[in-house]
Amino acid sequence: MASENQTSSEYISHHLSNLTFGNHPVDGWGFAGGQKAAEMGFWAIHVDTMFFSILTGVFFIWLFKKVADTAVSGVPGNLQNFIEVVVEFVQDNVKSIFHHNNPTIAPLALTVFVWIFLMNLLKLIPVDFIPYIAGEMGLPYWKIVPTTDINATLGMSFSVFFLIIYYSIKVKGVKGFAAELSLQPLGKYFIPFNLFLELVNLFAKPVSLGLRLFGNMYAGEIIFILIALLPFWIQWVLSVPWAIFHILVIVLQAFIFMVLTIVYMAMAHDEHEH
Repeated sequence: MASENQTSSEYISHHLSNLTFGNHPVDGWGFAGGQKAAEMGFWAIHVDTMFFSILTGVFFIWLFKKVADTAVSGVPGNLQNFIEVVVEFVQDNVKSIFHHNNPTIAPLALTVFVWIFLMNLLKLIPVDFIPYIAGEMGLPYWKIVPTTDINATLGMSFSVFFLIIYYSIKVKGVKGFAAELSLQPLGKYFIPFNLFLELVNLFAKPVSLGLRLFGNMYAGEIIFILIALLPFWIQWVLSVPWAIFHILVIVLQAFIFMVLTIVYMAMAHDEHEH
């Protein structure tokens, strides 16, 4: 429930602020949120984003290792069945999109899909539950969904971008990659124009990839927060249907990020004639 000591705008601002650590001293510890956090500059760290992204990543590794260590060839349990379905689902997508020989792509796609799904899934926890516990522990801000932080989504998307550059150069060589950027789509007589178009297209990939995930998850978070401001009996009427619908959004956004990652990796491996 929204705090009685906060206005609606203060409540929304509080729930959308990260616990930030940087070089702007607050209460002797360097933690802040909101405007003071913005003053810390580029190297400030969103502690809550880092905590929950690492936590879900460790959980992902532990869960899949546990299933791998206890897997049976006979009649599998429900958890093994579920994990096998997820793995086969990712493998099918990789096989249908990526037609090259690179054993790294399938594990990359699986990691992207499951990790983002787990981070998105945190959104289904009631918006006041974890912040209330954090407040009781003396933490003024504690935002729990890493994918509602643009720093996290752009961090993941630019990691994919660096892999695009790496595999483009590895497969095509520096000369081949440079030719791809400068000789398409209009040929060697329009190199400056080609280079401009291809560079814009190249850098648009990570930006759109990160912003798409952030925008959808951030918008959903705002809806949950607005619902929490309503009277208690109306909250249940609205929050349950929205949460059920948001399960689809959570899975869909993880799926889109995974598919686009596979597509971009395939494009990095494709060689073009110039």
